[in-house]
Amino acid sequence: MSSPPRVTFFHSPRTRSSGTLALFEELGVPYDLHTLNLKKGEQRNPEYLAINPMGKVPAILHDGALITEQPAVFMYLADLYPEAKLAPPIGDPLRGPYLRWMVFYGSCFEPALVDRAQKNPPAAPSTSPYGDYDTVLKTLTEQLESGPWLLGDRYTAADVLWGGALDWTTKFKLVPELPVIRSYIDRVLARPAMIRAREMDAAMAFAQEQGVPQPSR
Repeated sequence: MSSPPRVTFFHSPRTRSSGTLALFEELGVPYDLHTLNLKKGEQRNPEYLAINPMGKVPAILHDGALITEQPAVFMYLADLYPEAKLAPPIGDPLRGPYLRWMVFYGSCFEPALVDRAQKNPPAAPSTSPYGDYDTVLKTLTEQLESGPWLLGDRYTAADVLWGGALDWTTKFKLVPELPVIRSYIDRVLARPAMIRAREMDAAMAFAQEQGVPQPSR
């Protein structure tokens, strides 16, 4: 029996794709890593634009299929490797809540952050795709209160996504460092896979800064 095709992962250190690197560590599966140096504009090279016309990371290729957009990448990978148990399967009562929080990240959380960062005035509820920033934050913090993880006692790929996202958004003061948010971030980042991923990402960033070959995995 032939081995299934490996995932090719396009990554740049210290970007949103660092979350996908962490997810790979949580999954514990092999993959082919291609690093891009965003400071040199490599994401705009014709070779990469032929793969992802948006010129963004993360992106993955698997068995001829291109997957972009961070929540989609997370959902695809977590379902691709069910043995890691990072995604409730169809039929599990937590499948719907899991999908809800994956999609909430891109459809509500990030748009609200962009408006807040750009100091855009609140849009009328009838025209805003996410409602308003305060409601987004309240909805999230109330969910985190059920802890220790986003879905209660079950750790999933959603926690990899949200733990990393809340880490950088609190550092940039886009999200207030409320006790429930701080304790959640600390729990996620204390996981061995998350620690490994951060060390790997830092080594890759250092290699790019020094112009030396990327460290091997």
